[in-house]
Amino acid sequence: MACRSGLTSCSRLCARAFRPTSMPTRLLVGVARPHALEGLSSLRQPWRSLGASCLRAAATDIEPLQQGSAAATAPQVQDVCAVLQSRGLLQDVTSPDLATVSSQEQLLAYCGFDPTAESLHLGNLLGIMVLAWFQRCGHTPVALLGGATGRVGDPSGKSAERPVLSEELIERNVKGIELTLRTLLQPPPGSGLSEPLVLNNLDWFGGMGLLTFLREIGKYARVGTMLAKESVRKRMESESGISYTEFTYQLLQGYDFVHMRRQYGVRVQVGGSDQWGNILAGTDLMRRMMGGPEAADACGPSSSSSEAGDAAAPTGTQQGAGAGSSDGSEGAAADPCFGLTFPLLLKADGSKFGKSEGGAVWLNADMLSPYQFYQFLFKTADADVIKFLRMLTFLPLEEVASIEAAMQAPGYAANTAQRRLAEEVTRFVHGEQGLQQALKATQALAPGAATKLDADSLEAIAGDAPSASLPRDRLVGALLADVMAAVGMQPSKAAGGGVRVNNERIEDELHMLSEEDLIDSRMVLIAAGKKNKMLVRVA
Repeated sequence: MACRSGLTSCSRLCARAFRPTSMPTRLLVGVARPHALEGLSSLRQPWRSLGASCLRAAATDIEPLQQGSAAATAPQVQDVCAVLQSRGLLQDVTSPDLATVSSQEQLLAYCGFDPTAESLHLGNLLGIMVLAWFQRCGHTPVALLGGATGRVGDPSGKSAERPVLSEELIERNVKGIELTLRTLLQPPPGSGLSEPLVLNNLDWFGGMGLLTFLREIGKYARVGTMLAKESVRKRMESESGISYTEFTYQLLQGYDFVHMRRQYGVRVQVGGSDQWGNILAGTDLMRRMMGGPEAADACGPSSSSSEAGDAAAPTGTQQGAGAGSSDGSEGAAADPCFGLTFPLLLKADGSKFGKSEGGAVWLNADMLSPYQFYQFLFKTADADVIKFLRMLTFLPLEEVASIEAAMQAPGYAANTAQRRLAEEVTRFVHGEQGLQQALKATQALAPGAATKLDADSLEAIAGDAPSASLPRDRLVGALLADVMAAVGMQPSKAAGGGVRVNNERIEDELHMLSEEDLIDSRMVLIAAGKKNKMLVRVA
Protein backbone atom coordinates (compact mmCIF):
# COMPACT_ATOMS: atom_id res chain seq x y z
CA MET A 1 0.00 0.00 0.00
CA ALA A 2 1.46 3.33 -1.02
CA CYS A 3 1.32 6.01 1.66
CA ARG A 4 1.83 9.70 1.15
CA SER A 5 4.14 10.15 4.16
CA GLY A 6 5.46 6.62 4.46
CA LEU A 7 5.50 4.80 7.74
CA THR A 8 3.87 7.50 9.83
CA SER A 9 0.90 7.82 7.49
CA CYS A 10 0.46 4.05 7.45
CA SER A 11 0.49 4.03 11.22
CA ARG A 12 -2.52 6.31 11.31
CA LEU A 13 -4.55 3.73 9.43
CA CYS A 14 -4.20 1.31 12.34
CA ALA A 15 -6.87 1.09 14.99
CA ARG A 16 -6.43 3.87 17.56
CA ALA A 17 -7.47 1.68 20.46
CA PHE A 18 -5.68 -1.54 19.51
CA ARG A 19 -4.22 -3.42 22.46
CA PRO A 20 -1.25 -5.43 21.15
CA THR A 21 -1.02 -9.08 22.06
CA SER A 22 1.49 -10.31 19.51
CA MET A 23 3.71 -8.72 16.91
CA PRO A 24 6.38 -10.01 14.58
CA THR A 25 9.52 -8.18 15.02
CA ARG A 26 14.09 -5.08 11.20
CA LEU A 27 14.39 -2.24 8.66
CA LEU A 28 16.11 -1.26 5.46
CA VAL A 29 18.67 1.40 6.12
CA GLY A 30 17.74 4.67 4.51
CA VAL A 31 20.30 7.25 3.49
CA ALA A 32 20.05 10.11 5.95
CA ARG A 33 21.05 13.62 5.04
CA PRO A 34 21.91 16.45 7.41
CA HIS A 35 18.91 18.72 7.73
CA ALA A 36 20.33 22.09 6.74
CA LEU A 37 18.85 25.49 7.42
CA GLU A 38 19.62 28.37 5.08
CA GLY A 39 20.81 31.70 6.34
CA LEU A 40 22.54 30.37 9.43
CA SER A 41 25.31 32.91 9.15
CA SER A 42 22.91 35.62 10.24
CA LEU A 43 21.66 33.80 13.33
CA ARG A 44 22.43 35.27 16.72
CA GLN A 45 24.81 33.08 18.68
CA PRO A 46 24.50 33.89 22.37
CA TRP A 47 27.75 32.19 23.39
CA ARG A 48 29.58 34.67 21.20
CA SER A 49 28.45 37.52 23.43
CA LEU A 50 29.72 35.98 26.65
CA GLY A 51 33.17 37.45 26.32
CA ALA A 52 36.47 35.80 27.10
CA SER A 53 36.02 35.85 30.87
CA CYS A 54 32.59 34.21 30.74
CA LEU A 55 33.81 31.60 28.28
CA ARG A 56 36.67 30.71 30.61
CA ALA A 57 34.27 30.50 33.52
CA ALA A 58 31.91 28.29 31.56
CA ALA A 59 34.64 25.78 30.86
CA THR A 60 36.20 25.70 34.33
CA ASP A 61 34.78 22.27 35.14
CA ILE A 62 36.78 20.75 32.28
CA GLU A 63 40.34 21.22 31.14
CA PRO A 64 41.02 24.62 29.55
CA LEU A 65 40.48 24.87 25.82
CA GLN A 66 43.69 25.27 23.86
CA GLN A 67 43.51 28.24 21.52
CA GLY A 68 46.04 29.35 18.98
CA SER A 69 46.54 32.84 17.66
CA ALA A 70 44.89 32.07 14.34
CA ALA A 71 42.78 29.00 14.92
CA ALA A 72 42.01 27.00 18.02
CA THR A 73 43.18 23.44 18.39
CA ALA A 74 40.41 20.93 18.98
CA PRO A 75 40.06 20.50 22.76
CA GLN A 76 41.16 17.25 24.34
CA VAL A 77 38.28 14.94 25.16
CA GLN A 78 37.19 14.81 28.80
CA ASP A 79 35.26 12.43 31.04
CA VAL A 80 31.81 13.86 30.43
CA CYS A 81 30.20 11.60 33.04
CA ALA A 82 32.19 13.21 35.84
CA VAL A 83 31.16 16.69 34.67
CA LEU A 84 27.49 15.77 34.38
CA GLN A 85 27.53 14.02 37.76
CA SER A 86 29.05 17.06 39.46
CA ARG A 87 26.32 19.30 38.07
CA GLY A 88 23.39 17.04 38.92
CA LEU A 89 22.80 16.15 35.26
CA LEU A 90 23.41 12.39 35.42
CA GLN A 91 20.81 9.92 36.64
CA ASP A 92 21.23 6.59 34.81
CA VAL A 93 23.81 5.27 32.36
CA THR A 94 23.78 1.91 30.61
CA SER A 95 27.43 1.24 31.37
CA PRO A 96 30.06 2.80 33.65
CA ASP A 97 32.48 2.32 30.74
CA LEU A 98 31.13 5.54 29.24
CA ALA A 99 33.33 7.51 31.66
CA THR A 100 36.47 5.79 30.37
CA VAL A 101 35.49 5.83 26.71
CA SER A 102 34.52 9.53 26.78
CA SER A 103 37.94 10.42 28.19
CA GLN A 104 39.74 8.53 25.42
CA GLU A 105 37.68 8.93 22.24
CA GLN A 106 35.65 11.65 20.61
CA LEU A 107 32.01 10.57 20.68
CA LEU A 108 28.83 11.69 18.93
CA ALA A 109 25.97 12.01 21.41
CA TYR A 110 22.38 12.68 20.45
CA CYS A 111 19.22 13.89 22.12
CA GLY A 112 15.82 13.86 20.44
CA PHE A 113 13.28 16.68 20.38
CA ASP A 114 9.75 15.99 19.15
CA PRO A 115 7.96 18.96 17.49
CA THR A 116 4.92 19.05 19.78
CA ALA A 117 5.03 22.87 19.80
CA GLU A 118 6.65 25.66 17.79
CA SER A 119 9.11 26.29 20.61
CA LEU A 120 11.05 24.22 23.08
CA HIS A 121 10.42 24.97 26.76
CA LEU A 122 12.53 25.28 29.88
CA GLY A 123 12.36 21.55 30.59
CA ASN A 124 13.93 20.87 27.17
CA LEU A 125 16.83 23.12 28.11
CA LEU A 126 18.28 20.31 30.25
CA GLY A 127 18.76 18.15 27.16
CA ILE A 128 20.45 21.06 25.41
CA MET A 129 22.70 21.62 28.42
CA VAL A 130 23.76 17.96 28.44
CA LEU A 131 24.60 18.16 24.72
CA ALA A 132 26.50 21.39 25.36
CA TRP A 133 28.58 19.72 28.07
CA PHE A 134 29.39 16.87 25.69
CA GLN A 135 30.48 19.57 23.25
CA ARG A 136 32.62 21.36 25.83
CA CYS A 137 34.21 18.04 26.78
CA GLY A 138 35.47 17.66 23.20
CA HIS A 139 32.63 15.57 21.76
CA THR A 140 30.08 16.26 19.01
CA PRO A 141 26.47 17.09 19.89
CA VAL A 142 23.74 15.69 17.67
CA ALA A 143 20.25 17.16 17.92
CA LEU A 144 17.57 14.93 16.41
CA LEU A 145 14.33 16.54 15.28
CA GLY A 146 11.39 14.16 15.58
CA GLY A 147 9.76 14.95 12.27
CA ALA A 148 8.57 11.32 12.14
CA THR A 149 8.18 10.43 15.82
CA GLY A 150 6.30 13.69 16.37
CA ARG A 151 3.63 12.35 14.03
CA VAL A 152 3.18 9.33 16.31
CA GLY A 153 3.51 10.68 19.85
CA ASP A 154 5.45 9.39 22.84
CA PRO A 155 3.19 7.80 25.48
CA SER A 156 5.82 8.22 28.22
CA GLY A 157 4.42 10.19 31.14
CA LYS A 158 1.06 10.75 29.43
CA SER A 159 -2.29 9.58 30.76
CA ALA A 160 -4.00 9.99 27.39
CA GLU A 161 -2.98 10.00 23.75
CA ARG A 162 -1.50 13.19 22.40
CA PRO A 163 -3.65 15.07 19.88
CA VAL A 164 -2.71 14.47 16.26
CA LEU A 165 -1.13 17.57 14.73
CA SER A 166 -1.55 18.51 11.09
CA GLU A 167 1.34 18.04 8.66
CA GLU A 168 1.61 21.82 8.25
CA LEU A 169 1.76 22.42 12.00
CA ILE A 170 4.41 19.75 12.51
CA GLU A 171 6.60 21.23 9.78
CA ARG A 172 6.23 24.69 11.30
CA ASN A 173 7.20 23.34 14.70
CA VAL A 174 10.21 21.51 13.26
CA LYS A 175 11.54 24.72 11.71
CA GLY A 176 11.11 26.68 14.93
CA ILE A 177 12.83 24.06 17.06
CA GLU A 178 15.63 23.59 14.53
CA LEU A 179 16.45 27.28 14.63
CA THR A 180 16.64 27.21 18.43
CA LEU A 181 18.87 24.12 18.54
CA ARG A 182 21.29 25.38 15.92
CA THR A 183 21.57 28.72 17.71
CA LEU A 184 22.07 27.42 21.25
CA LEU A 185 24.54 24.70 20.23
CA GLN A 186 26.61 26.92 17.95
CA PRO A 187 30.11 27.02 19.50
CA PRO A 188 31.93 30.30 20.07
CA PRO A 189 34.34 31.21 17.28
CA GLY A 190 37.90 30.12 17.89
CA SER A 191 36.94 27.65 20.63
CA GLY A 192 37.77 24.57 18.58
CA LEU A 193 34.52 22.95 19.72
CA SER A 194 32.61 20.73 17.31
CA GLU A 195 29.76 22.15 15.27
CA PRO A 196 26.42 20.56 16.15
CA LEU A 197 24.90 18.01 13.81
CA VAL A 198 21.15 18.54 13.39
CA LEU A 199 19.15 15.69 11.84
CA ASN A 200 15.48 14.91 11.21
CA ASN A 201 14.24 11.32 11.52
CA LEU A 202 11.61 11.98 8.87
CA ASP A 203 14.51 11.73 6.42
CA TRP A 204 14.76 7.97 7.00
CA PHE A 205 11.23 7.15 8.12
CA GLY A 206 9.29 9.33 5.67
CA GLY A 207 9.62 7.03 2.68
CA MET A 208 9.41 3.75 4.58
CA GLY A 209 6.30 1.63 4.17
CA LEU A 210 4.60 -0.26 6.98
CA LEU A 211 5.53 -3.68 5.55
CA THR A 212 9.17 -2.67 5.39
CA PHE A 213 9.02 -1.49 8.98
CA LEU A 214 7.48 -4.74 10.19
CA ARG A 215 9.88 -6.91 8.22
CA GLU A 216 13.10 -5.03 8.85
CA ILE A 217 12.55 -3.79 12.43
CA GLY A 218 9.59 -5.64 13.85
CA LYS A 219 11.23 -9.05 13.67
CA TYR A 220 13.83 -7.90 16.20
CA ALA A 221 11.31 -6.59 18.75
CA ARG A 222 9.86 -8.69 21.54
CA VAL A 223 6.29 -7.87 22.48
CA GLY A 224 6.69 -9.12 26.04
CA THR A 225 9.47 -6.62 26.67
CA MET A 226 7.50 -3.83 25.01
CA LEU A 227 4.40 -4.58 27.07
CA ALA A 228 6.37 -4.68 30.32
CA LYS A 229 7.42 -1.04 30.08
CA GLU A 230 5.78 1.04 32.77
CA SER A 231 4.63 3.75 30.36
CA VAL A 232 2.84 1.12 28.25
CA ARG A 233 1.54 -0.83 31.23
CA LYS A 234 -0.06 2.23 32.83
CA ARG A 235 -1.77 3.23 29.63
CA MET A 236 -3.10 -0.28 29.02
CA GLU A 237 -4.60 -0.28 32.51
CA SER A 238 -6.28 3.06 31.92
CA GLU A 239 -9.76 3.54 30.56
CA SER A 240 -8.52 4.89 27.23
CA GLY A 241 -5.88 2.17 26.72
CA ILE A 242 -3.04 2.68 24.25
CA SER A 243 -3.22 2.76 20.50
CA TYR A 244 -1.03 0.69 18.21
CA THR A 245 0.43 3.97 16.95
CA GLU A 246 1.80 4.99 20.34
CA PHE A 247 2.76 1.40 21.18
CA THR A 248 5.24 1.40 18.28
CA TYR A 249 6.88 4.66 19.37
CA GLN A 250 9.64 2.86 21.28
CA LEU A 251 10.60 0.96 18.11
CA LEU A 252 10.82 4.18 16.11
CA GLN A 253 13.04 5.79 18.73
CA GLY A 254 15.09 2.63 19.02
CA TYR A 255 15.73 2.51 15.29
CA ASP A 256 16.76 6.17 15.28
CA PHE A 257 19.77 5.09 17.35
CA VAL A 258 20.54 2.15 15.03
CA HIS A 259 20.31 4.30 11.91
CA MET A 260 22.47 7.12 13.25
CA ARG A 261 25.04 4.60 14.51
CA ARG A 262 25.33 3.15 11.00
CA GLN A 263 25.25 6.41 9.06
CA TYR A 264 27.01 8.85 11.38
CA GLY A 265 28.79 6.84 14.06
CA VAL A 266 26.56 8.12 16.88
CA ARG A 267 27.28 6.05 20.00
CA VAL A 268 25.50 7.86 22.84
CA GLN A 269 21.83 8.63 23.35
CA VAL A 270 20.78 11.03 26.10
CA GLY A 271 17.32 11.84 27.38
CA GLY A 272 15.27 12.71 30.44
CA SER A 273 14.74 10.09 33.12
CA ASP A 274 11.26 9.40 31.71
CA GLN A 275 13.00 8.20 28.53
CA TRP A 276 14.98 5.43 30.26
CA GLY A 277 12.70 2.69 28.93
CA ASN A 278 12.87 4.01 25.35
CA ILE A 279 16.66 4.34 25.60
CA LEU A 280 16.98 0.74 26.79
CA ALA A 281 14.75 -0.32 23.90
CA GLY A 282 17.20 1.42 21.55
CA THR A 283 20.31 -0.20 22.98
CA ASP A 284 18.55 -3.58 22.94
CA LEU A 285 17.50 -3.11 19.31
CA MET A 286 21.06 -2.05 18.51
CA ARG A 287 22.41 -5.26 20.00
CA ARG A 288 19.88 -7.43 18.16
CA MET A 289 20.28 -5.76 14.77
CA MET A 290 24.00 -5.09 14.78
CA GLY A 291 25.42 -7.76 17.06
CA GLY A 292 27.31 -7.45 20.31
CA PRO A 293 27.45 -8.83 23.83
CA GLU A 294 24.39 -9.49 25.91
CA ALA A 295 23.58 -6.86 28.51
CA ALA A 296 25.04 -7.49 31.94
CA ASP A 297 23.54 -6.86 35.35
CA ALA A 298 22.92 -3.38 36.68
CA CYS A 299 25.49 -1.62 38.81
CA GLY A 300 24.91 2.05 38.16
CA PRO A 301 24.55 5.39 39.87
CA SER A 302 20.79 5.52 40.21
CA SER A 303 17.65 3.48 39.98
CA SER A 304 15.00 6.14 40.45
CA SER A 305 13.90 6.28 36.83
CA SER A 306 10.21 5.74 36.18
CA GLU A 307 11.05 2.93 33.78
CA ALA A 308 13.45 1.24 36.18
CA GLY A 309 11.17 -1.70 36.77
CA ASP A 310 10.81 -2.61 33.10
CA ALA A 311 11.34 -6.21 32.18
CA ALA A 312 14.69 -6.89 30.56
CA ALA A 313 15.72 -3.38 31.52
CA PRO A 314 17.59 -3.43 34.84
CA THR A 315 18.00 -0.22 36.76
CA GLY A 316 21.22 1.71 37.02
CA THR A 317 23.82 0.57 34.53
CA GLN A 318 24.28 -2.36 32.22
CA GLN A 319 26.80 -3.13 29.52
CA GLY A 320 26.59 -0.82 26.54
CA ALA A 321 24.97 -2.31 23.49
CA GLY A 322 27.43 -3.69 21.02
CA ALA A 323 27.58 -1.64 17.87
CA GLY A 324 28.47 -2.99 14.51
CA SER A 325 30.20 -1.38 11.59
CA SER A 326 28.19 0.42 8.95
CA ASP A 327 27.29 -2.89 7.34
CA GLY A 328 26.32 -4.47 10.66
CA SER A 329 29.32 -6.79 10.92
CA GLU A 330 30.32 -8.24 14.26
CA GLY A 331 33.75 -6.65 14.12
CA ALA A 332 32.52 -3.40 15.64
CA ALA A 333 31.27 -4.99 18.86
CA ALA A 334 34.39 -3.49 20.46
CA ASP A 335 32.79 -0.05 19.94
CA PRO A 336 29.90 -0.14 22.43
CA CYS A 337 27.00 2.28 22.41
CA PHE A 338 25.61 3.92 25.52
CA GLY A 339 22.45 5.41 26.91
CA LEU A 340 22.37 8.15 29.51
CA THR A 341 19.55 9.97 31.30
CA PHE A 342 19.40 13.21 33.24
CA PRO A 343 16.91 14.06 36.01
CA LEU A 344 13.76 15.97 35.22
CA LEU A 345 13.73 19.64 36.20
CA LEU A 346 11.94 19.44 39.55
CA LYS A 347 11.56 21.87 42.43
CA ALA A 348 12.28 20.95 46.03
CA ASP A 349 8.59 20.13 46.56
CA GLY A 350 8.68 17.60 43.71
CA SER A 351 6.67 19.66 41.22
CA LYS A 352 7.97 20.46 37.76
CA PHE A 353 10.00 23.63 37.32
CA GLY A 354 9.16 25.29 34.02
CA LYS A 355 5.46 26.03 34.31
CA SER A 356 4.22 29.57 34.86
CA GLU A 357 0.71 30.83 35.51
CA GLY A 358 0.41 31.43 31.78
CA GLY A 359 1.61 27.93 30.84
CA ALA A 360 4.97 26.62 29.65
CA VAL A 361 8.11 28.74 29.92
CA TRP A 362 9.00 28.86 26.22
CA LEU A 363 12.49 29.46 24.86
CA ASN A 364 11.35 31.38 21.75
CA ALA A 365 11.19 35.13 22.33
CA ASP A 366 8.06 35.48 20.18
CA MET A 367 6.20 33.12 22.53
CA LEU A 368 7.64 34.42 25.81
CA SER A 369 9.57 37.69 25.98
CA PRO A 370 13.10 37.72 27.41
CA TYR A 371 11.74 39.89 30.23
CA GLN A 372 9.08 37.33 31.19
CA PHE A 373 11.65 34.52 30.87
CA TYR A 374 14.03 36.44 33.15
CA GLN A 375 11.28 37.17 35.66
CA PHE A 376 10.26 33.51 35.89
CA LEU A 377 13.84 32.52 36.77
CA PHE A 378 14.23 35.47 39.12
CA LYS A 379 11.28 34.17 41.18
CA THR A 380 13.03 30.84 41.87
CA ALA A 381 12.77 29.77 45.51
CA ASP A 382 15.86 29.84 47.73
CA ALA A 383 15.53 26.07 48.15
CA ASP A 384 15.98 25.53 44.41
CA VAL A 385 18.28 28.27 43.15
CA ILE A 386 21.65 26.59 43.88
CA LYS A 387 20.51 23.33 42.26
CA PHE A 388 19.42 25.20 39.14
CA LEU A 389 22.64 27.22 39.02
CA ARG A 390 24.48 23.90 38.72
CA MET A 391 22.10 22.40 36.17
CA LEU A 392 21.14 25.34 33.96
CA THR A 393 24.31 27.44 33.79
CA PHE A 394 27.98 27.03 32.89
CA LEU A 395 29.19 28.83 36.02
CA PRO A 396 32.19 27.13 37.63
CA LEU A 397 31.15 24.99 40.58
CA GLU A 398 33.50 26.97 42.81
CA GLU A 399 31.51 30.11 42.04
CA VAL A 400 28.21 28.31 42.66
CA ALA A 401 29.57 27.14 46.02
CA SER A 402 30.56 30.73 46.87
CA ILE A 403 27.04 31.93 46.06
CA GLU A 404 25.61 29.18 48.26
CA ALA A 405 27.88 30.17 51.14
CA ALA A 406 26.97 33.83 50.72
CA MET A 407 23.28 32.98 51.04
CA GLN A 408 23.97 31.72 54.58
CA ALA A 409 26.17 34.63 55.60
CA PRO A 410 24.99 37.75 57.47
CA GLY A 411 24.28 40.73 55.24
CA TYR A 412 23.27 38.65 52.22
CA ALA A 413 21.22 40.74 49.78
CA ALA A 414 18.00 38.89 49.04
CA ASN A 415 17.63 37.40 45.55
CA THR A 416 21.30 37.85 44.62
CA ALA A 417 21.53 34.17 43.66
CA GLN A 418 18.25 34.36 41.76
CA ARG A 419 19.46 37.39 39.85
CA ARG A 420 22.60 35.53 38.79
CA LEU A 421 20.56 32.50 37.71
CA ALA A 422 18.18 34.66 35.68
CA GLU A 423 21.03 36.57 34.03
CA GLU A 424 23.05 33.50 33.05
CA VAL A 425 20.16 31.46 31.65
CA THR A 426 18.59 34.44 29.86
CA ARG A 427 21.94 35.30 28.27
CA PHE A 428 22.39 31.72 27.05
CA VAL A 429 18.88 31.44 25.61
CA HIS A 430 18.27 34.99 24.33
CA GLY A 431 21.77 36.36 23.90
CA GLU A 432 23.27 39.51 25.40
CA GLN A 433 20.75 41.73 23.62
CA GLY A 434 17.83 39.77 25.05
CA LEU A 435 19.33 39.94 28.54
CA GLN A 436 19.77 43.71 28.33
CA GLN A 437 16.18 44.08 27.17
CA ALA A 438 15.02 42.01 30.15
CA LEU A 439 17.13 44.02 32.60
CA LYS A 440 15.92 47.32 31.20
CA ALA A 441 12.29 46.24 31.41
CA THR A 442 12.84 44.97 34.96
CA GLN A 443 14.31 48.30 35.99
CA ALA A 444 11.43 50.14 34.33
CA LEU A 445 8.91 48.43 36.60
CA ALA A 446 10.97 48.80 39.76
CA PRO A 447 9.35 51.09 42.36
CA GLY A 448 10.47 54.66 41.77
CA ALA A 449 12.44 53.67 38.69
CA ALA A 450 14.16 56.40 36.70
CA THR A 451 15.16 54.21 33.76
CA LYS A 452 14.82 55.85 30.35
CA LEU A 453 12.22 53.89 28.45
CA ASP A 454 11.88 52.79 24.85
CA ALA A 455 9.19 50.92 22.90
CA ASP A 456 10.85 47.51 23.30
CA SER A 457 11.00 47.90 27.08
CA LEU A 458 7.35 48.93 27.28
CA GLU A 459 6.25 46.04 25.09
CA ALA A 460 8.23 43.65 27.28
CA ILE A 461 6.45 44.73 30.46
CA ALA A 462 3.02 44.94 28.84
CA GLY A 463 1.94 41.62 30.33
CA ASP A 464 3.01 42.56 33.87
CA ALA A 465 1.71 46.11 34.17
CA PRO A 466 -1.97 47.14 34.07
CA SER A 467 -2.86 48.66 30.73
CA ALA A 468 -5.59 50.76 29.17
CA SER A 469 -6.34 52.32 25.82
CA LEU A 470 -7.55 55.82 24.95
CA PRO A 471 -8.09 57.59 21.63
CA ARG A 472 -5.21 59.81 20.58
CA ASP A 473 -7.28 62.98 21.02
CA ARG A 474 -7.88 62.08 24.67
CA LEU A 475 -4.15 61.73 25.25
CA VAL A 476 -2.33 64.37 23.23
CA GLY A 477 -3.16 67.79 24.62
CA ALA A 478 -5.08 66.37 27.59
CA LEU A 479 -4.33 67.18 31.22
CA LEU A 480 -2.33 64.42 32.84
CA ALA A 481 -4.78 64.41 35.77
CA ASP A 482 -7.69 63.86 33.36
CA VAL A 483 -5.89 60.97 31.67
CA MET A 484 -5.18 59.36 35.01
CA ALA A 485 -8.81 59.69 36.03
CA ALA A 486 -9.96 58.23 32.71
CA VAL A 487 -7.86 55.06 33.18
CA GLY A 488 -8.77 54.64 36.85
CA MET A 489 -5.54 55.78 38.49
CA GLN A 490 -5.40 57.75 41.74
CA PRO A 491 -2.62 60.36 41.73
CA SER A 492 -0.56 60.46 44.91
CA LYS A 493 1.12 63.44 46.52
CA ALA A 494 2.58 61.45 49.40
CA ALA A 495 6.26 61.76 50.26
CA GLY A 496 8.29 59.35 48.24
CA GLY A 497 5.52 59.17 45.68
CA GLY A 498 4.81 61.65 42.94
CA VAL A 499 3.66 61.28 39.37
CA ARG A 500 5.97 60.14 36.59
CA VAL A 501 5.52 59.94 32.84
CA ASN A 502 7.82 57.37 31.24
CA ASN A 503 9.79 57.38 34.52
CA GLU A 504 10.36 61.15 34.42
CA ARG A 505 8.99 63.08 37.41
CA ILE A 506 6.25 65.61 36.65
CA GLU A 507 6.17 68.61 39.00
CA ASP A 508 3.49 70.64 37.20
CA GLU A 509 0.01 69.68 38.39
CA LEU A 510 -1.38 71.10 35.13
CA HIS A 511 0.97 69.13 32.92
CA MET A 512 -0.53 68.29 29.54
CA LEU A 513 0.56 65.24 27.59
CA SER A 514 2.19 65.95 24.24
CA GLU A 515 3.08 63.90 21.22
CA GLU A 516 6.64 63.70 22.57
CA ASP A 517 5.34 61.81 25.61
CA LEU A 518 4.10 58.96 23.42
CA ILE A 519 6.89 56.45 22.97
CA ASP A 520 6.98 55.24 19.39
CA SER A 521 3.90 57.45 18.99
CA ARG A 522 1.70 54.75 20.51
CA MET A 523 2.13 54.31 24.27
CA VAL A 524 2.99 56.02 27.54
CA LEU A 525 3.78 54.69 31.03
CA ILE A 526 2.23 56.67 33.87
CA ALA A 527 3.16 56.04 37.51
CA ALA A 528 1.43 57.41 40.59
CA GLY A 529 3.63 56.53 43.53
CA LYS A 530 6.14 53.70 43.52
CA LYS A 531 3.90 50.77 42.63
CA ASN A 532 0.79 52.17 40.93
CA LYS A 533 1.65 52.08 37.23
CA MET A 534 -0.42 52.04 34.06
CA LEU A 535 0.62 51.46 30.46
CA VAL A 536 -1.67 53.57 28.29
CA ARG A 537 -1.86 52.77 24.59
CA VAL A 538 -3.28 54.80 21.75
CA ALA A 539 -6.56 53.14 20.79
